[in-house]
Amino acid sequence: MKTTKYFKYTRQRSDRACIKDEWIEFVINSPIKEVVQSDGRIKKWAKINDVNKYLRVIVLEDSETVHNAFFDRTFQEENSES
Repeated sequence: MKTTKYFKYTRQRSDRACIKDEWIEFVINSPIKEVVQSDGRIKKWAKINDVNKYLRVIVLEDSETVHNAFFDRTFQEENSES
């Protein structure tokens, strides 16, 4: 998994050290939502069932280099309307 120096630094925080690489890779490969930021970075979300939380992963423009990953307490899945 390719990462930025910023990611390696923030990964040392106690609230982020528990985030598994496999969860990050899951979000990158199977997001339920994706948003491209104005700087070209891509935010991706997916639910991690093991912990019943949504993980937000921010990747660079190449769609594979991880810049940030954290549990997003404010994310809510959008309900599809019939």
